[in-house]
Amino acid sequence: MKTVLTIAGSDCSGGAGIQADLKTMTSFGVYGMSAITALTAQNTTGVYGILDSTPEFLENQLDCIFTDIRPDAVKIGMVSKKELIRVIGNKLSQYQAENIVLDPVMVSTSGSRLLEEDALCALREELLPLADLITPNIPEAELLSGGKIQEAGDMEETACLLAQKYHTAVLIKGGHQLNDANDVLYRDGLATWFYGKRIDNSNTHGTGCTLSSAIACGLAEGLSMEDSVKRAKQYLSEALSTGLNLGKGSGPLNHCFSIKYPL
Repeated sequence: MKTVLTIAGSDCSGGAGIQADLKTMTSFGVYGMSAITALTAQNTTGVYGILDSTPEFLENQLDCIFTDIRPDAVKIGMVSKKELIRVIGNKLSQYQAENIVLDPVMVSTSGSRLLEEDALCALREELLPLADLITPNIPEAELLSGGKIQEAGDMEETACLLAQKYHTAVLIKGGHQLNDANDVLYRDGLATWFYGKRIDNSNTHGTGCTLSSAIACGLAEGLSMEDSVKRAKQYLSEALSTGLNLGKGSGPLNHCFSIKYPL
């Protein structure tokens, strides 16, 4: 069985963060593990509190994982402090981790800021160069590049810029009122578009976490980057299309749509 590690925050309401990651990994039939960067008090209406892990405890978690059950791929999500970012960078380098997918989580779906100002510099210096793939949405890509994205050509240009700057593959996700959920992957000098149809479902809590985890599962299984992205987008579309409706705000996806429950 292939193994995937998520390094991210916990969402007590179960829709995003490590909970979404582990549900996704289970759906793909890989063995999921987690190193928790923070506990969050959140639900579908917003984030109401963050309790960060200490750098020492995060380091302890990562040592326990890599010295026992080595992950075939690593997904990195919410990390709010520069000290934690440095621990992650040091440990992934020490253990020569492979198939690293970085989702640069900066703002939650509900609009809450999840990355401290001084952590952005550490993210750029410590983690982006280590990643095999980064998966920013349009606002995150703008923040990382310092430019504006107003049309599809801007997405492709920004993906190229980030790929060259950080020597990594870049998947910029559409869907932020720019196009119908079309994403562009820039890798090895080539841009590949993945087209999707916008699904009429406002319950999108945890979509970024889910997509990046699904891609990591594909890489762990030996799929190409392109095939991993294609399969992950299909999974995300199906999880959205079932129309799960929980909570009073932007609700979670139906990660386990393929699991048949007894009557």
